[in-house]
Amino acid sequence: MSKKIPLRKCVVSGERLPKKELVRIVKNKDGMIFIDETGKANGRGAYISLTKANIKKAMSKKLFDRVFDTKIDEEIYNELLNYYEEKNS
Repeated sequence: MSKKIPLRKCVVSGERLPKKELVRIVKNKDGMIFIDETGKANGRGAYISLTKANIKKAMSKKLFDRVFDTKIDEEIYNELLNYYEEKNS
């Protein structure tokens, strides 16, 4: 019997993808928003497929502002871009 692969929905594309292919952004109970590399941090999570196009789209439409229902610094989007560059260099 094969093991079930957990799927999550990308907030940008709406695609359901394996959890391992997505990056989790978390808002914890203190209101801090950060990239969760482990995928296990406490708090509300949103997933994004790590492509430059998706990050730019999330940035221009301020998608994480909507998802977490709060104003988010550009810094989070810039962190995501840097994270993307690190992973793909």
